[in-house]
Amino acid sequence: MNTRWVFSLFFVLVLLLLAAGCTQPAAPVATPVPTAVETVATATPAPVTTTLASLTPGPTQTLQDAWSIDVQVASNGEAVDPQITVTCTGGKGLNVITKIDAKVTRSDGIVETGSIKRPLYKGSSVSMRSTTKPGYVDRAEVWAYTPQGDKVKIFDAYVPFRTYN
Repeated sequence: MNTRWVFSLFFVLVLLLLAAGCTQPAAPVATPVPTAVETVATATPAPVTTTLASLTPGPTQTLQDAWSIDVQVASNGEAVDPQITVTCTGGKGLNVITKIDAKVTRSDGIVETGSIKRPLYKGSSVSMRSTTKPGYVDRAEVWAYTPQGDKVKIFDAYVPFRTYN
């Protein structure tokens, strides 16, 4: 008795599926209408020279001892969501440094920027996208703003996507 119900229910479902698929009206095929194309003579613009961001790290400066601040720059090494994280790890200048700016120049030429604003505390961080290709390195630069408003570069180095020890 149960097998009859199962087969009849299956048969009814198949009929409903066929009926649902066959009831849609067929869309008429649209024939393209030719249109006239107007040609306009335009002047070619002069080529614009673009400079790519440098991937070579440069010199850094040191802050005064009373304003010193420590940062850690590291890649998370994840292929799904690669990030370079700049983390404030403390220092005497936590209360006087107004802002920390970070810039990541990826090996494919794209530049990402971020900043850590006041209040600075140990563990405050900013993350930017990284390159995923093994063997490629990105350049990270970090600046700190002094109480007088001076911008001081405190970190500039390569940050590899993943390191193997």
